[in-house]
Amino acid sequence: MLRDRLALRAAKACVAFSGRPERARELRDALHLLRPGDLPGPAGGAYLAWRRAGERPVSIKVLGRGLATFEPGQIITWLDAGKGRPVNRAAMVLEAVLKQAPRADVPALILADAALAQSLGWDYVVPLLAAGLKRADLRSQSDDLRLACHRALISSAIEAVRLTADLTRRAAHLKAVAPKLRAKAAGAAVEMFLVRDAVAPSALPLPDRAARRLCDRLADLGAVRELTGRDTFRLYGV
Repeated sequence: MLRDRLALRAAKACVAFSGRPERARELRDALHLLRPGDLPGPAGGAYLAWRRAGERPVSIKVLGRGLATFEPGQIITWLDAGKGRPVNRAAMVLEAVLKQAPRADVPALILADAALAQSLGWDYVVPLLAAGLKRADLRSQSDDLRLACHRALISSAIEAVRLTADLTRRAAHLKAVAPKLRAKAAGAAVEMFLVRDAVAPSALPLPDRAARRLCDRLADLGAVRELTGRDTFRLYGV
């Protein structure tokens, strides 16, 4: 759940870098309300790339799923451009990607976070750098970019710790109320809420009406929140 929420923050930052107006609500809609065969659009595509990059243990194959426009060999070359300590390596990867593909902010930042994860021995990409950087930082180089990445990591790590504490508390409450749920497959539904930033009732392993009732019941119990403020096409999250 933490990586999914951080992926949303990273996507929101990347969308802002590109000058687009979408924020968290629109990004969630772009992804979770897609119909089969539809494309998510530029903003939704950025969010999807971040989610795919962090949903499985980091590898070239996983990164390739999120960055489908780049060949695996190119991804390897960019990751190999990073040397030295973790943050310096991430900054070098970021610079290498943007030097060859100046408009590829999302791939560059994903690969920078991947380099950071590999350097620190993390199993998963944890989206941290994007939310802490400014648009102008992406056009800086060498020492200036490394310094910007150090600052970004510090500010994002502090926010991630706060978010972790909040999500841990909310997840504990959801687990505590789970035994009160009578719906079949309620346990599987609860597990989905525990790993995803947002869930549409239609995505739950329940009939449509039962899924909506379960979401409303969890909201009444304070275990999940309705995230859209709408009466229809609702999304729920811890």
